[in-house]
Amino acid sequence: MRDATQRRELYMDFAQLEKARYSLRKFSERPVEQEKLDLVLEAARCAPTAHNKQPQRVFVFKSAEALEKADACAACHFHSPLLLAVAYKEEEAWTRDTVDGKNHGEIDAAIAVTQMMLQAADLGLGTTYVGMFGPQALLAAFPEMAGCTPIALLPIGYPAEGAHPARLHEDRIPMEDMVTVL
Repeated sequence: MRDATQRRELYMDFAQLEKARYSLRKFSERPVEQEKLDLVLEAARCAPTAHNKQPQRVFVFKSAEALEKADACAACHFHSPLLLAVAYKEEEAWTRDTVDGKNHGEIDAAIAVTQMMLQAADLGLGTTYVGMFGPQALLAAFPEMAGCTPIALLPIGYPAEGAHPARLHEDRIPMEDMVTVL
């Protein structure tokens, strides 16, 4: 068990990480080491999910052919050396049946994406969340994804020379506009 000082140091590290992380749009050609990819994927595996159902699925596109096929399904192209497609299996996700029937698969998969983005940043890698893609085109291009609902593409890799956060990266709404205390 960590003592209070160690926990405080971890919180400060996370506060720094969450502010330093940005959507990387310019990747170097340097390949991502398998050890680092494994840690990023483990972050998705350990992500909290509703009722611990774990419906999230991650597809790793590494080959030139897979990256090219995935590129054809997306409107945004960042030319990363690695691309993760994140999806969920609707029938495996928890559903809030007694209230409104809300399926939590998309939420669970999005939490997994967030954890992968933060783990990648902690390892010196960059990512950007891409929602601008054709889910049906992706499913048609990759039969291995049958039965899944894709929610995001996650380019991942090392920042290229001159890469920097977007102009609006640090713009945030005021806390009082976001939080309501009752």
